Amino acid sequence: MRLLTFLFLNSVFITAMLIPSPGFSDQSDSRLDNLFSLLKQTENPATLRNTENQIWEIWLQHPNADVERLMLLATQRMNSQHYTEALAVFSQIIKSFPDYAEGWNKRATLHYVVGNLDASVSDIEKTLELEPRHFGALSGLGMVYIQREELSKAKQSFEELIKLHPNSPNAQQNLEFVNERLRLTII
Repeated sequence: MRLLTFLFLNSVFITAMLIPSPGFSDQSDSRLDNLFSLLKQTENPATLRNTENQIWEIWLQHPNADVERLMLLATQRMNSQHYTEALAVFSQIIKSFPDYAEGWNKRATLHYVVGNLDASVSDIEKTLELEPRHFGALSGLGMVYIQREELSKAKQSFEELIKLHPNSPNAQQNLEFVNERLRLTII
């Protein structure tokens, strides 16, 4: 089975390399500005979830359909704890398409899951360089800093996230958690 997976991935990567890609649609998509405005304006939970989902869909888009299939495959491999295979796919996507922010973000998530926090931060920083409004990356960065007990940095990450997505319940809860931990360390 692993040999078949390896052969499939190699053939898809070769195909993906040969097909020219027009400009990326993930972080530069014109629909994002309106969606981020909506995130700042609405407090309706259903609208928030729908808007977040639309943003994630755009971030995952790539002009090369093979890359989208590989992202799905790698995410499935990560979710089924086949971390080495997922890492190989995410790394190849990043190598082939270094301006694809979501490739970096997914690999950052994988690094976090396996406990490689330094690599996760590095990939999050690249994600944010490509898409400064990436609320998933900002949330992940805050979580990494919580793991590292760098609570001031975690607070800063969640505050940046709340500027982009002020009605995110998770961001609010995480910021409250960090603030409480910071208060306890002062006492």
